[in-house]
Amino acid sequence: MNKKTSLEKYLKSKLSASSVKIYLFEINHFIRFLGKEKAATASYQDVQKYMNWLRDNYDNVNTINLILYAIKHYFFYLIEVKKRKDHPCRFLNIKDRTKHQYQLQDFLKTKQLQKILESLNERKERYPILGIRNQVVMSLLVYQALRVQEMCALEVKNINLKKATIDIQPTPKTNARTLHLKPEQIMLIHCYLHEVRSKLLKVKTKKLIITKRGTAEKGEGIHYLVSTFRPLFLQKKLTPTTIRQSVIANLLASGNDLRIVQVFAGHKNPSTTEKYRQTNFEKLRSSIQKYHPLAKANQHPH
Repeated sequence: MNKKTSLEKYLKSKLSASSVKIYLFEINHFIRFLGKEKAATASYQDVQKYMNWLRDNYDNVNTINLILYAIKHYFFYLIEVKKRKDHPCRFLNIKDRTKHQYQLQDFLKTKQLQKILESLNERKERYPILGIRNQVVMSLLVYQALRVQEMCALEVKNINLKKATIDIQPTPKTNARTLHLKPEQIMLIHCYLHEVRSKLLKVKTKKLIITKRGTAEKGEGIHYLVSTFRPLFLQKKLTPTTIRQSVIANLLASGNDLRIVQVFAGHKNPSTTEKYRQTNFEKLRSSIQKYHPLAKANQHPH
């Protein structure tokens, strides 16, 4: 094939007509997500970033792997037409997280979560108008432990400042619930609603969180915002998901009732919440300390 061969023609030479249509749709979404130039030169980390976004928006790991397979074809095409020499995600495969233990080492203590919020007040934003919005987003992650999908679904009407509550809409993974706002969030959200949101807005939308482009937040901006705090915790994999998991684990560790935490998190099954109990993590930690080769090497002979 020569350099002028179109992506569609390439896919048609490899796939059925029905698959070509699906693959083109998914590839074009990936290109829009990263931007045309960035997508063509994407690194493994760029593809992984997109996979993280998909994880927050799709519940079925098989669906995510299907999308990944389409993206792999895109890079094979670029190699075929000599627009790049390497394949950034040829051997990448997404595993079902439910089959694996939570990554204890990535969890943050309450003080560490608070450090994230405090650092927001000190740093200079590249886009100053986003300062308040970013504080709102991070506070909803740290105080209400929202999933990215839940935050993107929030509408202005879901906020009740008089009652200091926020209504969370149901998702395939979580139940609807009404959560209390922290006192420090009330003035922050009031400022965002009455002074900042209207200045950001460039299209008509009821969604609460608005991007710097003036459109409703789809999730990419939230993932990027969280990634900017990674220098604070270099040894941890900081994502919106690990922040949420940390909040839930800390609530249980503080002695809160399992049922109360389940409702707070929106878990449909108490067994999901049960996995976050500190006793389970301590068993895991003990097992690691007992059987890890480095732990054995450091043991002193009796």
